[in-house]
Parts: sequence; C-alpha cells; structure tokens
Amino acid sequence: VTAACATARQPETAPAIAITIDDLPVHEPYPRGESALTATKEILAALKAEKVEAYGFINAVWTERDPATTAVVEAWAAAGQPLGNHGFAHRHLSEMSADEFQQELVNNEPLLKRLSGGKDSKWFRYPFIDEGESAEKRAASRTVLAKHGYKVADVTMDFSDWAWTAPYARCKDSGDDAGVAQLEQLYLQAARESITYYRGLSRAAHSRDIPFVLLLHVSSFEGRMLPRLLKLYRQEGFRFVTLAEAQSDPAYLDQVEPQRPAEPQGLEDK
Repeated sequence: VTAACATARQPETAPAIAITIDDLPVHEPYPRGESALTATKEILAALKAEKVEAYGFINAVWTERDPATTAVVEAWAAAGQPLGNHGFAHRHLSEMSADEFQQELVNNEPLLKRLSGGKDSKWFRYPFIDEGESAEKRAASRTVLAKHGYKVADVTMDFSDWAWTAPYARCKDSGDDAGVAQLEQLYLQAARESITYYRGLSRAAHSRDIPFVLLLHVSSFEGRMLPRLLKLYRQEGFRFVTLAEAQSDPAYLDQVEPQRPAEPQGLEDK
C-alpha cells in the first residue's frame, strides 16, 4: 500500500463547533406559561445533557427594567456556563459614537464581574452582528475593545434561529400543534442547510473546515429545540468545543486580538 493510498483512507478530521447564545436574559416573546427563566432552564438542561459549554451573552439593561430577570443570568452562572458581553442595551454600533459604545461595554461589566466565577467574561458579541457602517467606525470600536481587554466572539455559522421565536409563541398560544410541528421541521431543515452552506464558505476562504462559532438565541423555542439541534450536529459529525478553543484557530486571530487590522467580517465577506 503506497503512502498516498494510506493517506487517502484516513478519516477526515471531525469538524468542530462552539455554541454561543445571545440575548440573555430576555429574548421575547414567550408563550403563555413560559418565561425567560423557564426557557433558560431548558437550554441549560440540554447543554448539561450533551456536556457542552456555551457562552451566554448578556444585555444587563433587562435586569434594571425587570430585576426578576436577574435570576436568568444567575441560573446560567450557577450551571457553570460562562457569560460574555453583548452590550448593555443591545444597541446597533452604527447608531453610536465610540464613547457611547464604550459605555455600552462598561455598563454590562458589574453584572459580569459578579457572576463570572473566575471564568473569562472578556468576550464581546456585537448586537445584530453590526460592526459599524464604515471602516472608521469598525476600527474605533475595535480600539475600545482592545483597550478594555476584550476579544470578539465571531459568528461563522448561523441560521437566523431568532426568526422562529414569535411564530412559535403564536402557534403555541393558539393551540396550533400542526403549526408547531411545521416550525420544528423548518428549524432543523434550516440548521442542516446552514451546515452545508458555511462549510462551503469555509473551504472556499480557508481550503478547510475552520472551527465554527454558532449563533443561537435564548428563546422558548430554542429551549424546546436545543436537544434535537445538538444531536443533529453530532449526527453531522461535529464535535463540540469551547469558544476559546474554536477561536484559537488562526482564522480568528484578528478577532481575539482586536488591536490588529480587521479582516472581512464573518465568512460571507471573505
């Protein structure tokens, strides 16, 4: 057997994926009888069952508007899951000055520091994945992030899971079981299609599968679907890694060191 043939029969390295979940503590609307806390507990149970670490990115403004929602982020931290910064009030960078952006960052930190439990909370996820309307705005925000010691939590796999939040609440509240079943089917179909799509983009940009960073949201429908979604990724051959492990790949160097010049955002712009 030649070396070339032996190499050809080697199994392809399993692709890696890190799970990240935005909008803690609240991603509305919720069906009757469900809440931010019930949704979060379902998500945490699914992560525990599959032994998956997932960063939860917070908007602490909710804990000021409704102090009861603090229980959500406390439950997240108590489950041993890490927390990151999603901007205090989930504002578009395109609508803020650099000083306002810095305040959005800093205003989240008291809650993060209280609940981080020694875990690395210096990860930032841009709300709306909005890195600014100009190269100058993007550079200014990265200067702020570098000043405060943050790394950017990139998004390299996404299937707009947020789009199922409101339809699920409507179907559930109206007792439309067939509608809920259709939403479940469409959600899993979108997840499967996104795998093919983003693996294709990764291979076009990097000639390989980079470790992917998946964007999800902390909704009631996510709580319902996450057990099936995590199993889907395993069935598709993925292994779960932490955000830090995924972004230790050279493809993310400009994101973990925001003082460097920014490369094109995500995989779709590369």
